[in-house]
Amino acid sequence: MKSSPNWLETLFETILFNSRIIVILAVIGSLASSVLMFVHGTLQIYGAAVGFIKHPMPDHAANAQDHLSIDLISSVDSFLFATVLLIFAMGIYELFISKIDPASRTAESRPNWLEIHSLDDLKSAVGKVILMILIVRLFETAVKMTYTEPIHLLWLGLAVVFVSVALFLVHAGHSKADAKKHT
Repeated sequence: MKSSPNWLETLFETILFNSRIIVILAVIGSLASSVLMFVHGTLQIYGAAVGFIKHPMPDHAANAQDHLSIDLISSVDSFLFATVLLIFAMGIYELFISKIDPASRTAESRPNWLEIHSLDDLKSAVGKVILMILIVRLFETAVKMTYTEPIHLLWLGLAVVFVSVALFLVHAGHSKADAKKHT
């Protein structure tokens, strides 16, 4: 009579543990999305290069240079988002399914950003890349923006200050976490 609950409990726990494999759907979806975003960023660069080669010195040189800059900034944005998706795919795989063997073979082959031991580590890694995406978007908006009134420059300056503070806080938190790991 006593062996029945243990057998049932063991079976249930085995099924529950193996249900983590459902996470593979998120991994595959994120990986496919990452590939698409890398291709998208590459096509943006290709389009900008073709446009530049066709019209290296157009009549409106300043506008063309701004357009080229915006296209290239947009490609960086695509690459950063692709990186977020890739980090998420690898992190969620390692947290729920298994360690990624090729990255674990030697300490030198495993990049620091792939050291994900908890959901907090994953959120931190993704958060840092999202912050970089926001910075690129701010830069892209600042390049597109027309500054017709002095208040516009004040808002831009405040945005730069906030971005600087955010980067400082992320760096300070990262330094503190590194110091904690080494002690």
